[in-house]
Amino acid sequence: MLVLLFKNFIRSKGTKIGLLFLLIIGFISLLTGQQFQEKQTQNIQEAAVYQKEHIAKNVKFHPDEIGLLLYYVKFSLVNNTLPINSLAIGQRDVNPSIQSVTIRGLEGQKYDSELNNPNNLLLGNIDFSFVLIYLFPLLIIAFSYNLVSEEKESGTWKIVATQSSNTFFYILKLFYIRILSLITLLTIVLFIAVLFLEIPLDKSFWAFYSIGILYILFWFAVCFFIVSLQKNSNFNAVILLTIWLFLIIILPATINTYIVNKFPVPEALELTVKQRNAYHEKWDMDKQTTLDKFYNHYPQFKKYPLPDKEFSWLWYYAMQQMGDDESAKESQELAVKLKQRNNASQAIAQFIPTLHAQIQLNEIAKSDLGNQLLFLDETNKFHEKMRLYFYPKIFDNEAVSNENWSKFKVETFNDTTEVHLIKSFLPLLIFNLLFLFVGCWNFRNKNSY
Repeated sequence: MLVLLFKNFIRSKGTKIGLLFLLIIGFISLLTGQQFQEKQTQNIQEAAVYQKEHIAKNVKFHPDEIGLLLYYVKFSLVNNTLPINSLAIGQRDVNPSIQSVTIRGLEGQKYDSELNNPNNLLLGNIDFSFVLIYLFPLLIIAFSYNLVSEEKESGTWKIVATQSSNTFFYILKLFYIRILSLITLLTIVLFIAVLFLEIPLDKSFWAFYSIGILYILFWFAVCFFIVSLQKNSNFNAVILLTIWLFLIIILPATINTYIVNKFPVPEALELTVKQRNAYHEKWDMDKQTTLDKFYNHYPQFKKYPLPDKEFSWLWYYAMQQMGDDESAKESQELAVKLKQRNNASQAIAQFIPTLHAQIQLNEIAKSDLGNQLLFLDETNKFHEKMRLYFYPKIFDNEAVSNENWSKFKVETFNDTTEVHLIKSFLPLLIFNLLFLFVGCWNFRNKNSY
């Protein structure tokens, strides 16, 4: 019986076209992922070459004053891009994965990003997570909306009921065949991705794969519940497409609007302007006042007095530091609000399977807002480390030639955040069981099928 049902299912032209279409779109998403991966790799390689050449060139042009040299020299920090990131690009297409900063004021540099076509950013990338979240459900709906109703409407259901000893198990077999087909398609695309994108078969991959399976099962559970209501095919199709539209587009947009209004953040541009104004106004202030504030921040540098001359690098970098210090409140507020947004979206998403699946896929791929916030925190630490290393050399006016400039390589930030499997799987599992239970209850308590 099962083999016969499968042959009948796969023989349909609509089935073949649907599966082939999704397979082709899956391949296109892998190509998009490969392009993204190659771009990231190229950017990192170019950053390493650029930093080496950039430092060497500036050392050649500014061999006398280390303070002047370090006004220009930039040091780069890279947010490591995992191969699995190619499947869920997330916020990596908006937020930079490389931060190149001087030891001057950080807030004016931290939010620089690449120039991108705004239309491309609006549309986003057709990565595999997009295909899974948006397109797989449509094919599931197309395969499942008329499983029972079509045979009732054509008058063949009574024949099925007569020939089958248990019509409920017959319906389960119909769903089983379709579930197996979509999970097989998911498996084919992902294991092609493993070879094509060189994704390791580690915990992250298996978590990604498992969420994909649970997400597919969720949509089949929704279809199972709607079919269990035993309405006509038109009703099933309309209500399922309405559910898709609500869960995929309307509800996430509504939640995003709520979170944006609930946790308004200061603009990065506003923060940059604040930092620059705080720095520029120091030109008209008493130098010793600026130095006193600098010494309060770094007591270890009190041994360096203000030189008796019009300009000194001690005073200049103290001004830069004060620009950051006086915009620290706004910077901290921005970081807190972004974390609040991230935490709120994760909490709300536990009750919305589509949003939860998307967030978890991005978390696994290290392309979510949480990863970006960690990278910004690491940028702060990196910048502070470079400052504390070079400040004494600048204040002592050490010779440029005394420093081994070739040792400064591009550094890499690795996000070591663990994937919490229970947090990732449990919401989807609960919704799957809920819809399955209600669907079974409907079938068991309605004898008309």
